[in-house]
Amino acid sequence: METTRPTEDWNKPNHDVPRQENKKILAGILAILLGSLGVHKFILGYNQEGIILLGITIVGYATLCLLIGAFIVWIPGIIGLIEGIIYLTKTDEEFYNTYQANKRPWF
Repeated sequence: METTRPTEDWNKPNHDVPRQENKKILAGILAILLGSLGVHKFILGYNQEGIILLGITIVGYATLCLLIGAFIVWIPGIIGLIEGIIYLTKTDEEFYNTYQANKRPWF
């Protein structure tokens, strides 16, 4: 029987995963600067989430001439800005445990 970790344990260390380099600064800065393209998600290994952000941005720019794109384009940018601020305000250990070891994809 497989046990899963409760969602409240995102900040607790996961000792089953080998330690890698902490990508906090790189992911935080890329999230703020290029968040709408999902670059920070690809850096952290969240390819599906990165494709979602990139897809929303592409759809937004494709529908920009219909004015609906003006509302769609800013959404992934705001998500990237918020995530970048969250990444940079966490301690190195919290960031590693939450986003690299325990693989929490959003916020």
